[in-house]
Parts: sequence; C-alpha cells; structure tokens
Amino acid sequence: MSLRDELQARLDRFAVRRIPAGSGRRPAAVTVVVAPSKAGRGVWLTRRPSGMNRHAAQFALPGGRLDDGETHHGAALRELEEEMGIRLGPDSILGDLDDYATRSGFVMSPTVLWCDDDVEPRPNPAEVERVFLIELDELAEAEPILETIPESDRPVMSLPLIGRRIHAPTAAVLYQFARVALHGESVRVADYDQPVFAWR
Repeated sequence: MSLRDELQARLDRFAVRRIPAGSGRRPAAVTVVVAPSKAGRGVWLTRRPSGMNRHAAQFALPGGRLDDGETHHGAALRELEEEMGIRLGPDSILGDLDDYATRSGFVMSPTVLWCDDDVEPRPNPAEVERVFLIELDELAEAEPILETIPESDRPVMSLPLIGRRIHAPTAAVLYQFARVALHGESVRVADYDQPVFAWR
C-alpha cells in the first residue's frame, strides 16, 4: 500500500469531532499538506508577517476564515492557493481532523491534503513571511511539551519542531495529524490550550 493510501485509510477510520455551528466562534479552515521533500514527504508550515494585525509573527498552517456559503474543504483549497500559490483540487483531500476552538474566536476545521507534484510554494508576502517544511519522520517522533499557566485550567501545549517551539493551536493540529495519520491512533487535542500571546 502506498503512503497516500495508508494515510487516507487511517483518516477514513478516524471519527472526526465537529463543533456545532452557532458556538459564537467564526468558522475557519486550515490545511495539513503532505508535500514532497528531500527525505520523502513533509508538511508545510508558515510564519505570519510581523506587521499583521492578528497573530503577527506566529507559526500557522495555511488557512483562513470561510467566506459566506463556503464549505471548510472549499475554503482550505482556496486559502492554500491564496497564501502559498499552490492549486490543488478536491481529489487531493485525504480526510479531516477534529475541529479546534481557538482563544481568538475561531473554530478551525483541519483538512489533510496530498500534493503529488514537486512544486515550489509561491507565498503571498502579505500573509506569509516564511515557509518551512517539516519532515514526516520528525513530526512522527515529536512529543508534546505541556505547561501550566495561571490563566487556564488546561495544559498549554507545544511541539519541538524545526529547532523551534510550535504552540497550539497549530501544534495541536500537527500532533493530532501525526498520531492519527502517521501512527493510526485515535488521539484528541481539544483539551490542550494555547499560550496567552495567541489568545488575541
């Protein structure tokens, strides 16, 4: 079985948890894109420009809020093209991960995509300062770091990746992808909180 088939089979077996509409948070889509890398396969991670009004200089997966009448799959594919210059079709969708409610007022719906071609991202400088590629082997081995803060009764979660600390919500999505798609485990991440700097 090919890697693509393995990932899709594990995601197909995963029972995705959705947050109902009307939760008071705005719907948003993010993408976990399994793309070619020097070592085989990896996933793209971006860093937002420091001059942005929201989430400035934070690590993020490609994505954004849904337009009126848009599905989270449609928004995921649109945002990937707008932010990274990568156009993929619906046939690239491998599956979904759990919705994640962010402290900044969004419900993130993650979609896992497969990128067949060895393409070079063309990031939009208004939305992406830098693009990183995390090798699947590194992601599969990453263990979460959990911290307590006085502002929350939930553990704040981060992952040590690419020589940096990647915090939730991005870290939560990446960790769930690693456990579900790479290890075949049913892991939930809704109870992991974000650092205070990501609440705005």
